[in-house]
Amino acid sequence: MKRISILLIIALSVATGAASAQTTLDEANQLYADGNYTDAAAAYEYMLQDTPSAELYYNLGNAYFRQNELAKAILNYERALRLKPYNKDARYNLRFAQSRIIDNIEEKDAFFISQWVTSLRNLLNESTWSLISICLFLLTIAGAFAFAFSRNTALRKTGFHTAWIALVLSVCTMCFSASLHHRDKARAEAIVMQGIVNAKASPDKSGTDLFTLHEGTKVKIRSTLSDWAEITVGDNRGWIRANTIERI
Repeated sequence: MKRISILLIIALSVATGAASAQTTLDEANQLYADGNYTDAAAAYEYMLQDTPSAELYYNLGNAYFRQNELAKAILNYERALRLKPYNKDARYNLRFAQSRIIDNIEEKDAFFISQWVTSLRNLLNESTWSLISICLFLLTIAGAFAFAFSRNTALRKTGFHTAWIALVLSVCTMCFSASLHHRDKARAEAIVMQGIVNAKASPDKSGTDLFTLHEGTKVKIRSTLSDWAEITVGDNRGWIRANTIERI
């Protein structure tokens, strides 16, 4: 049976108002299941223009991975995890895609406590950490009231310890939320989208080559100048063309 392009389906749906967003998603998923990864990717891209979601980014990453477009797959898995950090499938597929890229850059090992804190922060998204922080602060107030107004010694002790522990945790979780907010607003992390990119010592095409980056490598943007971006990866710092990377 001849498959109709998902783009045609979308166009007809918009014109007639006959199909729901879920129907469009089902059509895109069917194209993916049928092995029509190009049209499936186009459909997911189209839907992401209006309704960004972790599911769509994850599906788009899978469609690009099937086409062996590793950089685009990694980029979309990363974006899916920004919205839903606890998506185990996206995390697994991201690691698998990263194992397929070629790179000669050694990442600098961070202090283990810093790694642990970052991993803990990334378990949830900004809004979830904020909600947890608010709940813990309310628990702090409840504990403080129990300590201040209860005549029962055991209850006063429980209220005191509950209040200070909940306050510390509330501050920590709010810091996690603020850190994620800053990360997502700055969008300082990016993926190399071209096969091979030479990082230079200065923002000039005649600058000295310092090191080589490959498609799919994650970099951190420190600054931009005209159409150049100063990036770091591991212990390396250099300038590359801004159009060779895409922010997560």
